[in-house]
Amino acid sequence: MSAIEVSEEVAAAIAAGAGVVALETSVVGQGLPPPRNLECVARMSAAVREAGSVPAWIGVVDGSVVVGLSDEQLRGFAVPGRASKVARRDLPFALAHGGLGATTVSSTIWAARRAGVSVGATGGTGGVHPRSGDVSADLLELARTPVLLVSSGPKSIVDPVATAERLEELGVSVVGYRCDRLPFFLAREAPVELDQRVEDPAEAVALLRSLAALDVEAGVLLCSPIPQEAAMDADVVAEAVAACEAEAERRGVRGKEVTPFLLACLAERTGGASMDANLVLLEENARLAGRIAAANAAH
Repeated sequence: MSAIEVSEEVAAAIAAGAGVVALETSVVGQGLPPPRNLECVARMSAAVREAGSVPAWIGVVDGSVVVGLSDEQLRGFAVPGRASKVARRDLPFALAHGGLGATTVSSTIWAARRAGVSVGATGGTGGVHPRSGDVSADLLELARTPVLLVSSGPKSIVDPVATAERLEELGVSVVGYRCDRLPFFLAREAPVELDQRVEDPAEAVALLRSLAALDVEAGVLLCSPIPQEAAMDADVVAEAVAACEAEAERRGVRGKEVTPFLLACLAERTGGASMDANLVLLEENARLAGRIAAANAAH
């Protein structure tokens, strides 16, 4: 088998010049518990298809990075503990040792680019963690992968100001979708002004075309705020995150386990509200990415 396997549906869509949207599997394997993770798959896939594009879920299966996982394969990723969390740096080991690997943003956009997919969607990206100063591989991979990634800004568990500054240093374009401030995952905005914005998928397509014309390495992070009706109060989120960080420190949670722990803790402390909000923004980001990919294909 080759290192990257593209499903028949995704390969046919790419060959036909149709819209395709890359989707990470870490949200399925580690980000959401069952049955909400399979609900996420169904909602995001349906949103992409309704927008006129093909969903390409990406993950490691038996020694290959698969671009375009089947529903049956995704059900395997949804079983707790079955899939390991795989960032870009983990790909060689994951392929060498087989089994299932749930891709994060960094490994997802890396694989998408090599398969010929230029649009992706996620919930929130990683960023700069406030206590440790740890920088997510998501940011570094965005700096060297010319794709357009739709997200609702950095996750609520990172420092939005430091994250925005690091993205600027790395040369990643951070563009608001109908907003002038950086969205902050579960909350509508963080105290970070955005210099650039677009109003519709057509303007986002122009960004994508500019990336190709310039032949630059860095990508575009297109930030779309969570819908107003699903957004959480920023102070409520911040208070819950602070409590969860203290708990993680007390338990000695480290490395790649930090993000899943904090998100699960956040869901518990908010009575499930953060999980409900997360599912809404994941679905909406998938829909927007699907529209952009379809509009790009139509040009």
